[in-house]
Amino acid sequence: MLVCTGFAAPDAKSPLAPWSFTRRDVGAFDVEIDILFCGVCHSDLHYARNEWQFTVYPAVPGHEIVGRVRSVGKDVTKYKTGDLVGVGCLVDSCRTCPSCREGLEQYCDAGMQGGTYGGTDKVTGEPTRGGYADKIVVDENYVLRIPENLDPAAAAPLLCAGITLYSPLRHWGAGPSKKVGIIGLGGLGHMGVKLAHAMGAETVLFTTSPSKVADGKKLGAHDVVISKHPEEMARHTNSFDLIIDTVSATHDLSPYFALLKRDATMVQVGAPEKPLPIAVFPLLLKRASFAGSAIGGIAETQEMLDFCDAHGITADIEMIPIQKINEAYERMLKSDVKYRFCIDMASLKG
Repeated sequence: MLVCTGFAAPDAKSPLAPWSFTRRDVGAFDVEIDILFCGVCHSDLHYARNEWQFTVYPAVPGHEIVGRVRSVGKDVTKYKTGDLVGVGCLVDSCRTCPSCREGLEQYCDAGMQGGTYGGTDKVTGEPTRGGYADKIVVDENYVLRIPENLDPAAAAPLLCAGITLYSPLRHWGAGPSKKVGIIGLGGLGHMGVKLAHAMGAETVLFTTSPSKVADGKKLGAHDVVISKHPEEMARHTNSFDLIIDTVSATHDLSPYFALLKRDATMVQVGAPEKPLPIAVFPLLLKRASFAGSAIGGIAETQEMLDFCDAHGITADIEMIPIQKINEAYERMLKSDVKYRFCIDMASLKG
């Protein structure tokens, strides 16, 4: 077994702390990766604190991983030692269900058993553990190639925040003829604004914070609406082809339904701890859709990385040492980051 060092949550209420653990040895189709950077996702906090009720402790979060290949198994053909690679939210899937066969591994019939953390390692039967660590072993088919032109630290959040917005934007046809709304300017939302703008859509940011207006426009929003102001919302009634909600706190969706065109769609990608109340009449009266979307498959994630390379897109990050992860969680809850924390894994040696 491969001995690793990292940071883990020992239980739902204790801070993350240093922990040594093992991963499987490098198999024939495996890639061993020295982790350089790992983004900090709100899902990491949900998982560490068992807010989704499936955490197995000790829990090592982290699914926005960028590193260099240290070694490869004897049958690996896609990567070689020294390659810059990434690992997102998936390290495996059943590979046989209709979704997996279509390259939509994120909707695998077996669920999230192949999650980078919170899943089950098929080889060892042990819980999977994420990227708050010095190294990881992943089947080559779930490893992504990181374009060398991208800043590797700022590229790390693309593996979750980036693909979480790219996938619904692509699926629902964001482009030059479409008007797209992004609710919330956090780790997910700021990527949504950048990507929708790069796709050529008329991009509108919704935020409750007047202090974020300037940032929203700088990131690519054509307009920024303060959602607490009914008169600003009313200016956009019946005008959106697509609205994507990135907010992970409980909030009222009804005002946004009024902004959709007939047959338009609102997509939820933020994952609140508690169920959201849904008013159905605004949907019924417009034949509108309320949908969900989860990350993206491996092929689509690589497509997203290549799109970001072509358009010079990365996340806006604040670099932290791993020793400040608990402080980062508290700041993240207060939205006190612009717009994604990224851990420099070299700090594990400090």
